[in-house]
Amino acid sequence: MARPTIADIARRVGVSKGAVSFALNGRPGVSETTRARILQVADEMNWRPHSAARALGGARAGAVGLVIARPASTLGVEPFFAQLLSGLQARLSAESMAMHLLVVEDSAAEIETYREWTSAHRVDGFVLVDPTVRDPRFEALEELGVPAVVLGGPGRFGALSSVWADDREAMLSVVDYLAALGHRRVAHVAGLPGLRHTQRRIRALRDSVRRLGLVDTVSLPTDFSDAEGAAATRALLSRPRRPTAIVYDSDVMALAGLGVAGEMGVRVPGEVSILSFDDSVLTRVTHPSITSLSRDTIALGGQVAEVLLQVIADPALRRDVKTATPRLVVRESTAPPALGRAD
Repeated sequence: MARPTIADIARRVGVSKGAVSFALNGRPGVSETTRARILQVADEMNWRPHSAARALGGARAGAVGLVIARPASTLGVEPFFAQLLSGLQARLSAESMAMHLLVVEDSAAEIETYREWTSAHRVDGFVLVDPTVRDPRFEALEELGVPAVVLGGPGRFGALSSVWADDREAMLSVVDYLAALGHRRVAHVAGLPGLRHTQRRIRALRDSVRRLGLVDTVSLPTDFSDAEGAAATRALLSRPRRPTAIVYDSDVMALAGLGVAGEMGVRVPGEVSILSFDDSVLTRVTHPSITSLSRDTIALGGQVAEVLLQVIADPALRRDVKTATPRLVVRESTAPPALGRAD
């Protein structure tokens, strides 16, 4: 017979897994009546705490974990993650906290790492990145009863805290700007299709068609690599009626797209405007410099670390922190469409 879990108790009592976790760990957040009922059902089901939960009740490990399920080849050239890690570690170092980082192949390997590290008491909590649609990691961490913060939103992640920026609002600001310049054919070279923020950006573009009078829009998902960014750009610029503006979900793909445009003899911004959803030094040193959505990613990493430290100190705490929406910084890569190419 399978060992009973927090989810089993929650279903029996008719409460959330978070409420069960609070009750079983003696934390505030549930009424005494509910706590008594949860403890009674746990006893009836012969539930026993996971060894990790007992370990976390004792001495601190002095470290947090970050497990990333993306190809290492794409992470190695991605400025966003380098800046995020800098911000995370700077804030954690101020509290003499270490960070364990591991790159894995998929979410199953990520969840297994959570279990192993928690069982071995290697970390006091986790940072999650790249939340996906129907993400299995949230339930797994609730089962483990370990503090965690999700970078991404909006939306509730069970009992987990989150830090997020409004990707939809950011994408709408980009499309509004392009429409104001006169662009009506807008393409989007997107990231991984299963990511929540990718889906929000795709929907924002699609929802802008009628409102702004766009005549042709498309989103092409990629793996964030320069190779797929280049391939998507080549396909878009080979169309009989190619887009007059392309929005990229990362700086690396935007630079790859700029290179393809030069290879194909398509002038930027004379024949196609290019924008990036990140704003690293890459967008500023290239020619033409690339219009981008800018934010302080190092500060974002610091905010994520700060919330995680708060949750580690008070596991009953749940924070939902909305950060500033990235702002559009206009540079040389965008301009009104050439005469006769707007429609």
